Amino acid sequence: MKLKKINEKLQDALIENGLTEANVLQQETFSTIKSGADCIILSPAGSGKTTTIVLNVIQQLSGHAEESPRALIFVEDKAKVLEMEALFEKYGKYSKLEVYGVHDKGDTDYDKNYISTGIDVLIGTPNKLSDMFTTAGYNVNRLKMFIIDDADPMLKLRHETKIMRISNSITKTQRIIFAENLTERIEILADKMMLEPYLFDMDEEGEEELDEEDDQIEEEE
Repeated sequence: MKLKKINEKLQDALIENGLTEANVLQQETFSTIKSGADCIILSPAGSGKTTTIVLNVIQQLSGHAEESPRALIFVEDKAKVLEMEALFEKYGKYSKLEVYGVHDKGDTDYDKNYISTGIDVLIGTPNKLSDMFTTAGYNVNRLKMFIIDDADPMLKLRHETKIMRISNSITKTQRIIFAENLTERIEILADKMMLEPYLFDMDEEGEEELDEEDDQIEEEE
C-alpha cells in the first residue's frame, strides 16, 4: 500500500491480505493522523472508516503491551466490536499488538482481569467503557489515541456524557472522530474535547471536499 512512511510490519500484513492500494479516505487522512493531530473525519457508509482506524492504530503503536491501554476506540455495539477485532487480527498479524474488545453483554469482572494483564488497544461500547473506566482506575494518561468510530448513532443515543467523562480524565492524547455527517451534536462534542481539529469531508464518490483547514493539511504534508 502506497502510504508515506508506513510501518513495515503493517505493510507486510496488507500485502498478504491483498490490500495493495489505499482508498481515497486512507490516502487523504493517513499523514495527518500519523502526525498526532486531532481530526474530524466525515465519510459515507461503506467508505472504509473502520479499516482506516485499524490501519492508523497499528501504524501509531509499537513496543510491548503496557498495564493500561494505549488506544481507546468507541464503537456502537457488539457487532462493531467483533468486526474491529477481526480487522486487527488480520492487519495486525505481524505487529503483535494486544487487542481486546468489550461490550454490554460481556462479563465485566473477566474483562477487567484480562485488561489488567496488559493490552495495547481497547475497543468497546460507550456504556461498557464508561463502567470499566469508572470502576477499574486505569491509567488513562498512557493513552495515545482516543477514537470514536461512527459517532452519529452513538450521539443519537445520547452517549456524549459517557464519552466526555473519560475524555475529561485524560490530560493529553490524540482525539479522532469518524462520522457520516457533521451534526450539531458532533460539533458540540468536538468543541468540548478537541484542540483545533482538522476537518476532512469526503463526498459520496469518496472525493474530499476541501475547506481552509484541509488546505492547511495538504501544505503540511
